[in-house]
Amino acid sequence: MSKVIAICNQKGGVGKTTTAVNLAASFAALEKKTLLIDMDPQGNASQGLGFNETQDVDIHEILNLAENPDNVTYENIKDAILDTSLEYLKLIAAGPDLASMEIELVNAMSRERRLERVMNVLKQAFEFIIIDAPPSLNLLTLNVLTAATSVLIPVQCEYYALQGMTELFKTIREVQKNLNSNLKIEGALLTMFNTQLSLCRQVAEEVRENLSDTVFQTVIPRNTKLGEAPSHGKPVILYDVQSTGSKSYMKLAEEILNKDK
Repeated sequence: MSKVIAICNQKGGVGKTTTAVNLAASFAALEKKTLLIDMDPQGNASQGLGFNETQDVDIHEILNLAENPDNVTYENIKDAILDTSLEYLKLIAAGPDLASMEIELVNAMSRERRLERVMNVLKQAFEFIIIDAPPSLNLLTLNVLTAATSVLIPVQCEYYALQGMTELFKTIREVQKNLNSNLKIEGALLTMFNTQLSLCRQVAEEVRENLSDTVFQTVIPRNTKLGEAPSHGKPVILYDVQSTGSKSYMKLAEEILNKDK
């Protein structure tokens, strides 16, 4: 059964896209057929895999296609699926035109279910689908949560870490109640952790205290290589496989796989 993991946090700068790109790459390195879908109009996940140009067919076109459920076939979607530097990792890219989708969806029928229609087809071809959600709680994010099987929430180890989490969990509960009763919390992931700082340790304790067993054991450290990799258009596992960032995301992928056993 395919697993669709939404990487979601409306707070910017928490390592959301870094997590989407590098978790997807880690699953691919473990030879799991993996698809990364960029649902953020900024297109940073696409850029992080080396796709800096606007693609002929991207997620915006696919969501438009999905207005009519009969159009959603693998044959019609496949042109949007891009090869990457990793054999087992594919990408559906995003471009700036995705920003207009929010307005286009406002009065549309079944507006929250466009991506779900696409996912029902793609799940047959991939073991893992990772979706980089927009950094806001809007219609695009609702599409992501409606299409996902679980949500992974990156939480930066800083003073305002838990700020806004209440709103996110409220949205998740609303989606579970009205749109996707099967949606689960995959876990909260502590990111940008610095062992030297007592504040980081305090925040980590506070997050674990508040979110208890939903917090991953794996912690993502602050790591120079993780910050450098996107400018080279590579996931960190291809930029520096020996870095602590690369090892941490591989550990996260293995933790998720072991949890599913």
